[in-house]
Amino acid sequence: MSSTADTIVATATPPGRGGIGIVRLSGPDTARIAECIIGRLPAARFAERAQFRGAEGELLDEGLALYFPGPNSYTGEAVLELHCHGGPWITEALVARALSLGARRAQPGEFTQRAYLNDKLDLAQAEAVADLIDARSDAAARAALRSLQGEFSERVRALDEALAQLRAHVEATIDFPTDEIDFLAEDKLAGRLAAVGAQCAALQATARQGRLLTEGLTVVIAGAPNAGKSTLLNRLAGHEAAIVSETPGTTRDLLREQLQIGGVPLLLLDTAGLRESVDAIESEGVRRARAAIAQADHVLFLVDAATDPKAQSFDAERARLPAQVPVTLIYNKQDLLPKLSAGARTIAGVGSLAISALTGEGLDELKAHLLDAAGYRQEDSGTLSARRRHLEALSAAAARLEAAEIQCRKEGAAELVAEELRNAQRALGEITGAGTADELLGRIFASFCIGK
Repeated sequence: MSSTADTIVATATPPGRGGIGIVRLSGPDTARIAECIIGRLPAARFAERAQFRGAEGELLDEGLALYFPGPNSYTGEAVLELHCHGGPWITEALVARALSLGARRAQPGEFTQRAYLNDKLDLAQAEAVADLIDARSDAAARAALRSLQGEFSERVRALDEALAQLRAHVEATIDFPTDEIDFLAEDKLAGRLAAVGAQCAALQATARQGRLLTEGLTVVIAGAPNAGKSTLLNRLAGHEAAIVSETPGTTRDLLREQLQIGGVPLLLLDTAGLRESVDAIESEGVRRARAAIAQADHVLFLVDAATDPKAQSFDAERARLPAQVPVTLIYNKQDLLPKLSAGARTIAGVGSLAISALTGEGLDELKAHLLDAAGYRQEDSGTLSARRRHLEALSAAAARLEAAEIQCRKEGAAELVAEELRNAQRALGEITGAGTADELLGRIFASFCIGK
């Protein structure tokens, strides 16, 4: 992490022309730099009209100045905002003036990083700032705002507190084995472990919803040449994003389109037709297609239902599909058939849908299927923004809780139970960035009459 002993400066508004530009400073020299640029230190938390001057006293611009003394500011340090006209020359001139007075350019995200270092935000809230800025739907923005306000962190801390209380009980049986508080010998501890596990599972479900809104889904359209992949991409995108031709192998590279389904961002990838080829360019396209499939959240494997009702093209490729990526078999070109061919196969463990990418038949069902397969529920109004790393941390905590339940059934395994609970807390601490407190002796004395 960068040092907080220096003063940083950056343009806080997007680059380019605009009505207003904002230059922001934070750090110990902010007040001195303010006096040099505008001739005085503005009153705290009041917008004041000011003239912004260069090193020779020349006028650079005039606008509004806002000063926020620490620790009651976004970063917890002294913060100055200069609201100027939104031209790139003007904002850069003000940044250069601050640099000449001893500030340095801020690194990406450094203002929020300082807010985290100064305990104004925890790590999950800091990430929610970026999620709110990057939100691509109303649902994503609302979820990010809830996390920014601390709802996600509060639920993580509540789970951490429940784990800490369980650890206190287990540590008590280790440190005071003769004090008639052997909770491991009772069903009560196993029940409490199960309850905490259920609490963790509920938070995991909420985080999965939030991760979909924050990071979205990556869906790859795969299949043999001329199965209708590019037509499906165009239909879902709502415009002619890909060239459609009857010539096999027209698509040679990955084509990407960003869209939304029910508020969930979707990155849709059209790929080269999967087949063996002596053409070096097409072979590279197939290699890239398989690499994209391996990184996907979901694969739509298109089959030409009119010419391949037995899905033999899927059979030919199935062994190469990664086991961890869900696949849906799409019988395309239903417009060429009165209905799905009676000979079309239902393959165990693989979902299937019938569509016509040309006419749009079945596309609403396909969209609903993608959301359902991802576990997204649109009616959930309490979704919190979350990221993949949050899910990984919660999964690690859940695994440690499951291991603790197993150890709980073993005689003399108190130390192992305590260790699993400690590891579960450590995993949760990765979400908020908080160190796990280990002062369990105080918890034990507070919870039990040990000294009786």
